[in-house]
Amino acid sequence: MLRLLILFAVVAAAIWIFRGMKSGSRSSRSTQDRAPSPMVRCAHCGVHLPRDRALALEQQWYCSQAHLEQGPGPRDH
Repeated sequence: MLRLLILFAVVAAAIWIFRGMKSGSRSSRSTQDRAPSPMVRCAHCGVHLPRDRALALEQQWYCSQAHLEQGPGPRDH
């Protein structure tokens, strides 16, 4: 009975280690494949955000529709 428990523990540990190595290699590949998204600055408030989430108007970027409607903010930031 004790041998059966030890065998079960060894098999479970081997499966756990194999799954950890397999998922670790997959996650490292996905982070290497993705390039960082370029960041832009909101012309109204100055917050930085990914370009694919920003709104563009006349070569200026905005973080939201409200800021796009309000236009550029003060230049003393």
